[in-house]
Amino acid sequence: MFSFSYLRRTLIECRTAIDSKLSSLHCYRTRAAKSKEQESVIVSYLVDSCGLSREKAISASKFVTLGSTERANSVLALLRSHGFGETDIEKLISKHPALIMADPEKNLKPKIAYVESLGILAPDLPKVLCANTQILLRNLNTHVIPTFDFLRGFLETSEDLVYALKQSTRVIRCNAEEIMMPNIDTLLANGVSKSLVGRLIMLKPQSLMWRADLFSEMINEIKGMGFEPKTKKFVLAVRSMATVSKATWERKKELLMSFGWSENVFSTAFKVQPMLMLCSESKIKELMDFSMKAGLQPSDISKCPNLFLASLERRIMPRYFVLKTLISEGLIRKDVDLVWPLNASKTSFEKKFIAEFEKDVPQLIKAYRGECKFEGFSQFFESKLS
Repeated sequence: MFSFSYLRRTLIECRTAIDSKLSSLHCYRTRAAKSKEQESVIVSYLVDSCGLSREKAISASKFVTLGSTERANSVLALLRSHGFGETDIEKLISKHPALIMADPEKNLKPKIAYVESLGILAPDLPKVLCANTQILLRNLNTHVIPTFDFLRGFLETSEDLVYALKQSTRVIRCNAEEIMMPNIDTLLANGVSKSLVGRLIMLKPQSLMWRADLFSEMINEIKGMGFEPKTKKFVLAVRSMATVSKATWERKKELLMSFGWSENVFSTAFKVQPMLMLCSESKIKELMDFSMKAGLQPSDISKCPNLFLASLERRIMPRYFVLKTLISEGLIRKDVDLVWPLNASKTSFEKKFIAEFEKDVPQLIKAYRGECKFEGFSQFFESKLS
């Protein structure tokens, strides 16, 4: 049986515990209220000073602590003094809200100064830093400078460096030399020049971020297709094969073969224009469908695969209608090879087929603008321009 003193002591201990819980709950509510108030201030600052939408600001506020706005104001002033516009600032802070709390003098200014020392100035500077925020986040001496020094070893100008940085943000996020150098060594060992390696870095730095053994297999496959390592087309083939997954590659290849291409025809077309495999499956299908409506043979397109890189709506279709108009007027032969005029430069085409005949054929300009209708093409043409 419990004694009265024991019961009294137990009640006192319970009361103390309850009081402690209530006190903790009060403190939590106080902190929560304060945190909510601070969050409101941060959200307002991100909206009013950084240009974020309220939705983005609420999300970003979780990563920002502002004792005062003095440092944040200094960060914004620094960015604006180096050519950052309001859109640039919004983009930068949306990506990495914590940058608004960075030390502008010790952290940000030296990195911006370094990038500018490479000749990368406004308006390119904000574009480069917004696309490659890791430059502002990573250590200047142990990561940023070594990465840039590595890239500059293959790129001839600051413009080349800017171009490469715009192609992939991964190149500044990773240890570029450690990941890319084994694959660069493979290229050099196979006879690819240093300048062509630089060209590949400019076009698609990620092409060199494959696992070394898989990259070596890919190079051997490209050589087996008949590409010469000393040529630009070899580098373009590397870019295409490194960019397109194996499954997507096979789907595109099967699509082309569904239009009558053979293995040899595909191989020949790819050797002429390795970039054709970067086209989307829908783009490939649209061009092949149009060519068949135009009376062209699948082999006609394979002989001039550059057409896959041209705009169907802005170049190929208007030119085709010009050629059909001239044929109907008897001004050019009916058996004219249509493929090469479709691939000619704008200046060359307009000089030979527009300037020479527009006075005699008033409707030629309408055909060039797509305003003339041709049997079998009206619906197709309108769907592409609508």
